[in-house]
Amino acid sequence: GFRIRHLCSTMTTMIVLDVESSGTDYHKHSIVSLGALDIANPTNRIYEECRIWDGAHIEDAAMKVNGFTCEEVTDPAKQTEADLAHRFLIWSESVEERTFAGQNVSFDRDFLKAAAGRAGHTKWPFAHRTIDTHTLCYMHMISRGIQPPVDKKKKHSALNLDAVMKYCGLPEEPEPHNALTGALSHAEVISRLLYGRKLLPEFAQYEI
Repeated sequence: GFRIRHLCSTMTTMIVLDVESSGTDYHKHSIVSLGALDIANPTNRIYEECRIWDGAHIEDAAMKVNGFTCEEVTDPAKQTEADLAHRFLIWSESVEERTFAGQNVSFDRDFLKAAAGRAGHTKWPFAHRTIDTHTLCYMHMISRGIQPPVDKKKKHSALNLDAVMKYCGLPEEPEPHNALTGALSHAEVISRLLYGRKLLPEFAQYEI
């Protein structure tokens, strides 16, 4: 039968990304925080918070997820979303291979691309294709004869980040969600699914 062999001894470079936002529509809502790291050099990390762009909408449900208050995400003392996008773009230049990775990371990519556009960055340096931990976990389970969980009401995969982390031997992501904690969680999951080994000291106590 099909078996996954861990042939690569060196971790492939990629940017593990997590964005927290004021809602789910990147046209109407804003980034409020961003966390990322280079999985091949996990001490190379970035965490930034910002105020929402002028006119951006705020969803109560989103704020419950990210733990920020309306006052915090509109604080004029915080940097702008444009500043955050600019800082991330500068940081990303330190990463050799800049494919985005994470749980449903197309969401984070699209928010960041919209933020960069609002900031006046006309050249988007990142690829459309991404590495999704949901897909990695789904394939990992199937290759081992395990049926991935299904949401019977919605009739689709139930492999959210908490389910993926549990499968990898990790505790659920703490609430409220923090963008850097999310990025670290995604990176640990990717290491365990792709390479069969632990990655970060933050998760060393948890066996695969």
